[in-house]
Amino acid sequence: MPTINQTVDNFKLPSTGSKTFSLSESTAGKHLVVYFYPKDDTPGCTVEGENFRDKYPDFIQLNCEVVGISRDSIQSHEKFKEKMNFPFELLSDSDETVCKQFDVIKMKNMYGKQVRGIERSTFVIDAKGILRKEWRGVKVPGHVEEVLDFVRTL
Repeated sequence: MPTINQTVDNFKLPSTGSKTFSLSESTAGKHLVVYFYPKDDTPGCTVEGENFRDKYPDFIQLNCEVVGISRDSIQSHEKFKEKMNFPFELLSDSDETVCKQFDVIKMKNMYGKQVRGIERSTFVIDAKGILRKEWRGVKVPGHVEEVLDFVRTL
């Protein structure tokens, strides 16, 4: 698991737009917000994605890219991205490799049952590939503005 002020190990994942995302290539000269979310096209995940979409121009002005990661398939991501008009890429971690790297898979209660799922979490990685900030157990309201405020300090 990456720790604050340490370099994040490179990872590659399939991305929307028929691409492969590589952390090392994406952080070369740019900051990066990586947000993990439970599932495409669900209420909380939709609002979170909309909030990142609406603030995306502000992130770009700060030399910061945004990507979202869940366990959904690329096909699901493509539909979700198109439906919500997201300007950033969604990455598919169907085998949970990167979810495990960032330790975001947790036991959660869903309708009274314990289920394994992604704990909504956000990480800011600077242009040198160093983890600068993390938020775990994220509540959606106000979160994207908090992330943007932090990126302004880099």
